Amino acid sequence: MARVKRGVTAHRRHKRLLDAAEGRVGTRSRLIKPAREALLHAMAYATRDRKQRKRQMRALWIVRINAAVKAEGWSYGRFIQGLKAAEIDIDRKILADIAVRDAGTFTKIVEAAKGA
Repeated sequence: MARVKRGVTAHRRHKRLLDAAEGRVGTRSRLIKPAREALLHAMAYATRDRKQRKRQMRALWIVRINAAVKAEGWSYGRFIQGLKAAEIDIDRKILADIAVRDAGTFTKIVEAAKGA
């Protein structure tokens, strides 16, 4: 069986790994094993944090809506209940944006929720 020389393949793979590890500190950007370890951890954190970002954004929207509704003299829970009763289908992202950017429109939405 013929001998297989893998220097070129291994070098290419290592080069790709080190290019991806660029910006890391110390041996994590220069040596193969620490760089691979750093990248595996980075990918795991990125996967985890993509999920967490969704939770954090929803929490932020709720805080913003709550603050705007409190200014109208109502609670967040009552407001959401009123929206459902009034059959107003606006998600929290849009409600938070309206609360921050357009207080007049948000007041009208709160009044509609109170009416229901």
